[in-house]
Amino acid sequence: MELILWRHAQAEDGSPDAARRLTSRGAKDAAAVGTWLRRQLGEEAVTVLSSPTTRTMQTAQALGLAVEPAEALGPEADVDAVLAAAGWPSGRDGVVIVVGHGPWIGEVAARLLTGRDEPWPFGKGALWWFGWAKGDAGRATVRLKAVLSPELLR
Repeated sequence: MELILWRHAQAEDGSPDAARRLTSRGAKDAAAVGTWLRRQLGEEAVTVLSSPTTRTMQTAQALGLAVEPAEALGPEADVDAVLAAAGWPSGRDGVVIVVGHGPWIGEVAARLLTGRDEPWPFGKGALWWFGWAKGDAGRATVRLKAVLSPELLR
């Protein structure tokens, strides 16, 4: 299984929070990252899960794939709920893309790489791509496959 954590792109200020839309820059960034990601994924089986907020759904839809809204991925989600929704580490086949929010998205990345829940910065529109496999001794190994910021695609 592989897990991609993708933070929503830049959104407008305002309220209600759940209805905030992507800015013009955010929409361009989401499209660029989505295009890059589709090229990398090739023919892999992909599940896309998104927080149900407008900005995360808009970001996820930039992939051009079916998106499943998941209440467990809302702005106030916690690390355990996110990992459970994703089925990490072995509950799903192929690639799972989780589109969500700061600060929890950085906390998930920190847990995967260090085992601790720390508030790692995770830029808007950025993604982190993780792989999981059993090592020689049957022990699970997490590997960081890629980190991408939309600024690299401008």
